[in-house]
Amino acid sequence: MLRAGIVGLPNVGKSTLFNALTKSRKAEAANYPFCTIDPNVGVVQVPDERLAPLAEIVGTDTIIPAAIEMVDIAGLVEGASKGEGLGNKFLANVREVDAIVHVVRCFEDEDVIHNMGGVDPLRDAEVIMTELVLADAESVESQHQKTIKKARGQDKDAALSVALLERLAPHLDEGKPANLLPMDDDEVARLKSFCLLTAKPMLYACNVKEEEVADPSGNPNSSKLRGWAASQQDAGSCVISAKMEEELSELEDSEITEYLESMGVSDSGVAGLIQATYDLLGLASFLTAGEKEARAWTFKKGMKAPQCAGVIHTDFERTFIKADVISYDDLIAAGSMQSARESGKWRLEGKEYEFVDGDVTLFKCGA
Repeated sequence: MLRAGIVGLPNVGKSTLFNALTKSRKAEAANYPFCTIDPNVGVVQVPDERLAPLAEIVGTDTIIPAAIEMVDIAGLVEGASKGEGLGNKFLANVREVDAIVHVVRCFEDEDVIHNMGGVDPLRDAEVIMTELVLADAESVESQHQKTIKKARGQDKDAALSVALLERLAPHLDEGKPANLLPMDDDEVARLKSFCLLTAKPMLYACNVKEEEVADPSGNPNSSKLRGWAASQQDAGSCVISAKMEEELSELEDSEITEYLESMGVSDSGVAGLIQATYDLLGLASFLTAGEKEARAWTFKKGMKAPQCAGVIHTDFERTFIKADVISYDDLIAAGSMQSARESGKWRLEGKEYEFVDGDVTLFKCGA
């Protein structure tokens, strides 16, 4: 299962958000730096509004959504790349995740300590990015020294790595993340082998007060951060109130709607954050439905039919024959499995079919 790491400065709401996402109290959320030391790991269900209608069509009460892992990582401070605070431990934890959700404090509250003295989202975001870039610059230098020896021995693959590392070094020295370096497809694939922190996809989560969720534009801090993320980092962003999400996670379903209405919003931001993280990881869902359950299965975008069959059971990839496929929208429009078949909306797809999000399928496999 792919993992997204929640990172940020101390006391920005990371652990509070983690508890809300995982509907747990696994992470200690306290008003002092480094209340999180060892990373907390939790499984987060991916909201999918398609599952309930699908379950109704096939007559089942069992719904199983897709899931991802979220990791609450200790707060980083300036100088982490040189070992300050929990720097080395923090950076090691970040290396182990597949994508980064960077929580940035955008709310003012005198009762909540800010380890840098005051609220300044752009400064905070740049502190984190600078430390990641510095760590990558050191890693690139080390990898270059090791790889250049192989390149001198006429290793063509090593020579290509050296060429890319030599382009990365000055780019990182300018304070720019690795994923902003112009690269062709082959170089993008090669970049992954370097395991750089700033090569990981990143999403910025602007943490605002509860009363600001209804109209995020009223918070100048979050507006500035979102503009900076898009223009300077080529990164997505979302607005969320970690405190609000934690409170919602403790309510019964019947109470949630009432609470949201009192805050002037139709839904909580947590669903959007989870879906954005799912997309950030390059994931999508295909669906299956029968008497036992309606279920969303996770696949990497670009996977073909046999690989998707293997998501359900490893033997299915080896024995794959065909896949019966229909789009979710076509199935809902038809109203039933039988009507969809009678209207010719179901289709048989072979080994080269590339699955798309929302495909409803039944795999045909051999013995």
